[in-house]
Amino acid sequence: MLRITELKLPLDHSQALLNEAIRHRLAISNDELIGFTIFRQGVDARKQQAINLIYTLDVETTNEPSILTRLQDDPFISITPDTTYRFVAQSSGNWHERPIVIGTGPCGLFAGLILAQMGFKPLILERGKSVRERTKDTFGLWRNRVLNPESNVQFGEGGAGTFSDGKLYTQIKDPHHYGRKVLTELVKAGAPEEILHVSKPHIGTFRLVSMVEHIRATIESLGGEIRFQSRVDELIIDNGQVTGVTLSDGEMISSRHVVLAVGHSARDTFNMLYERGVYIEAKAFSIGFRIEHPQALIDACRYGSHAGHPKLGAADYKLVHHCRNGRTVYSFCMCPGGTVVAATSEIGHVVTNGMSQYSRNERNANSGIVVGITPEDYPGHSLAGIALQRHLEAHAFELGGGTYQAPGQLVGDFLNNKPSSALGSVQPSYTPGVQLGDLATALPNYAIDAIREALPAFDKKIKGFTMNDALLTGVETRTSSPVRIKRNAFYQSINTQGLYPAGEGAGYAGGILSAAVDGIKVAEAVALAMIGGQ
Repeated sequence: MLRITELKLPLDHSQALLNEAIRHRLAISNDELIGFTIFRQGVDARKQQAINLIYTLDVETTNEPSILTRLQDDPFISITPDTTYRFVAQSSGNWHERPIVIGTGPCGLFAGLILAQMGFKPLILERGKSVRERTKDTFGLWRNRVLNPESNVQFGEGGAGTFSDGKLYTQIKDPHHYGRKVLTELVKAGAPEEILHVSKPHIGTFRLVSMVEHIRATIESLGGEIRFQSRVDELIIDNGQVTGVTLSDGEMISSRHVVLAVGHSARDTFNMLYERGVYIEAKAFSIGFRIEHPQALIDACRYGSHAGHPKLGAADYKLVHHCRNGRTVYSFCMCPGGTVVAATSEIGHVVTNGMSQYSRNERNANSGIVVGITPEDYPGHSLAGIALQRHLEAHAFELGGGTYQAPGQLVGDFLNNKPSSALGSVQPSYTPGVQLGDLATALPNYAIDAIREALPAFDKKIKGFTMNDALLTGVETRTSSPVRIKRNAFYQSINTQGLYPAGEGAGYAGGILSAAVDGIKVAEAVALAMIGGQ
């Protein structure tokens, strides 16, 4: 088949116009066009009065070789790449030890799924509960201000991505099309088929719950095993080689192949690894606030008179500003038509994040407005970034009144450096609630200064971004892992053989899709090592 890229058509084009555009691009007759499929569909909204859809199409014709020869200099015409996933190995079944996967976030689930599909029958250990039980515990914090440290937004089946917008796009390089394998498996698990072709696919929390359960059932049907409430408290290492794990109840399980997919908030696990001598280093991450606006404002600014068009849905944005003090401020995890959620996993801490359902029809848009920081900002040992996170989260708990309410401030007041005492037109979506006040002490001075500079710059791109009644809620600290557990070319720890650091917690992913892709890569490395007897 032939692939056509960058084919632009008006927002309300007809099917006939799409067919005509394909024939025109390839300079073929109607009889030569057999059919086509949409590989990617995006939106070009740079000109509000002329919003276009942008297509990548895979086209079948009667005479592909001659068309390729005739259009060999056209950069937008090529042979459709083969995105079929092929397993790198197949288990013989004669193994004395099963591979262990720690964690059931996107990385752990896909590492387990791929290992199961190759016949290696993995044992997957999850410190939290199954996704439906975990959902009840999460609502316990949101509705009743009761936190379960082992079952919450961060810990439990599905990982942190379950309570998010369910974004399934990434900027990672993916020459082997692992992302296509992830999307295909998600469709099998119940995701809408449109995620295979829309440019910014998302699923939403409620759909993710049943999909996670479906993937678990698939793994179990292939001989894999998933144990919940099974926290790994110790990594057993002998002469630089992993030989097993010890669970919180004292049970020891032997394995020389352990995938570490614990997510970015498993602070006790990071401390255990540090004490056991596994190489771990501090890495950059970001800190900031959540900002909320009326979704209608964002729609109008991005789409103009086309706001509300069914093909466009709720508008998003992506913003960045380089500040005079050398800091970079940017929007993070923007959730159109979503809510700000309580995302702490530790008692006496407040953490914010964003979430949307598939419909994205809540009244507010929210996004992280965060400042990039580096280990130079938190000098010390490898876990110093975690110490900074904890300090900011504990202070946010105090600013919010010590009841898991989050501290908040109107944007107008924040810019004018005065406390807020009453809400305006933007009602906070965060539960258990927002305590208004002054956010000036919620972050280091350099971060506050940077955000105060960035917000007016963002207003020049999205008019109304600094509306007085827009709301800032603190604090956003779990943007990515504050550590990296370095690994070698075989995806193993650089000083601990048989340990496979993976996903967001290990510092190798950021988001659902990239974490799942990393899980596939690590699963392949485990399979090849087991086949090779390593």
